[in-house]
Order: sequence, then C-alpha cells, then structure tokens
Amino acid sequence: MEISEHIAAVANDGKMLAEAAQQAGLEAVVEPCPGWNVRDLVRHLGMIHLWAASHIAFPHDEPGYESEDEEHAAFAGFWPTLGIFWPDDGDLIDWYLRTNANLVDSLESASPNLEAWTFLRAPSPLAMWARRQAHETAVHRFDAQDALGAASEFDPVFAADGIDELLAGFAPRKQEFPIETARAMHVHAVDTDDHWLVTMGPDGIDTSRNASPADVSVSGAASDLYLTLWNRGKDSSLNVEGDRELLDLWHNNVRVRWS
Repeated sequence: MEISEHIAAVANDGKMLAEAAQQAGLEAVVEPCPGWNVRDLVRHLGMIHLWAASHIAFPHDEPGYESEDEEHAAFAGFWPTLGIFWPDDGDLIDWYLRTNANLVDSLESASPNLEAWTFLRAPSPLAMWARRQAHETAVHRFDAQDALGAASEFDPVFAADGIDELLAGFAPRKQEFPIETARAMHVHAVDTDDHWLVTMGPDGIDTSRNASPADVSVSGAASDLYLTLWNRGKDSSLNVEGDRELLDLWHNNVRVRWS
C-alpha cells in the first residue's frame, strides 16, 4: 500500500471509531482489551496518536520517559491545546478527533525523506509511521464498533497489509517463544492470495512469504485472518488444518501491548 492510502485510513478509521464510541458510550466494555472500557480505548488511541505525531513532527530518539507525567508534559510542550490528560468525558471524543487530525496533518506535512526513530522495518520512517498508525487505528476502530455490537469488515488489501505488519514486522521481534522445537504455521489469505510461513521456535519467530508445508495451515478471507491473528476474531471463521494447538500457542503468546 502507498503512504497516502495509509494516511487516508488513519483519518477514515478515526472518524468511524469516534462515531462508534459516541454511540456505545464511554462505559461500554471493550472485550478484546481486558479491563478496558470505551473511555480507556479513546484515551489510549489519542495518546498513541500524539506519541506518533511527536516522532514525525519533532523527530527525536525514543526518550524512554521515566513516568507518565513526564511523557504527558512532553506532549503538552509540543501541542499545548492537545496535551490535556485527561479531558472531561464530554470533551473526550472531540479531543480524540483533534489528536487524529493532528496526526494526519503531521503525516501529510512530513518530508518523504523524513529521518525519524522507528521500531519496525519499512521502506522509510514515514512509511513505517503511516502504516503503523493506520493499523493501530483500524484495530481499535473494530474494538469500538464491537463494543457497540456493530463491527464492520476490512478491505482485503488493507487487511492483508495488516497481517503482513503483524507476521513479518512485530512477530520477529520476539527473541524467545515457549516452544521446545521449531514448528511452522502457514497463513493464506484466499481473497488476495497472500501467503506467510511463520516459524515459531525457542529463539523466537521467523516469517517468510511462501506457502511451504506447515504443522498447521490457517486460511480464509483476509479480513477474518486480520482480526483473528490480532486476537479479535474467531477461529471458526477460518479453515484450520493440522495442529490447532499451535494456533492457540500463537493466540496466547503473540500480543502487541503499549507499555
């Protein structure tokens, strides 16, 4: 996908998330994120948008703030009208939309040759941040809609892109995995014909783009795979052949968390 497509997704999914949050109410439970309600979800994503925008608009090394208060102060220094933690409930969704618009503006205004800190492999820093924020927003858009009971599907190409970010970007960052011998999972998005071979071993995870034989094969529509691999969907929507316990091992051990 092009950077411009990722930026458009940030804006579109952000608006849909805000609409769903408004309708669901801030107290609605967000089941995929244990302990969260919609208020927590909106606060989290607004913070993430500010964090991402700070690296794009004010490039700096990852500072590793020593406290949440220090991090909040840094964002307030960048954007005094947005660095409010936290807005009153009546202002929270509008505040989120403004953090989303600020991120979109930062991405659109950035130079293609932007030099910035990154944490996933990508053709460029701008490409990484646009892609990461597109899928961060999309997955949490689903969470908000799911809390409302009206979740919608994802475009197959976009979903396949998000699967690739998870399998080839995030998963290989793990340096260990609770398994004694290496075993492989083949993932096939049937509507885009994308394939991934995910090898899980004691020293971590390795992902390649091929359709080699595997201990378990998981296939289905890209949107269903996207949600399932991000621990949002149900395996029943997919065709699973082989060792289902390996897929369960994935669910229990591959989770992306903000910390």
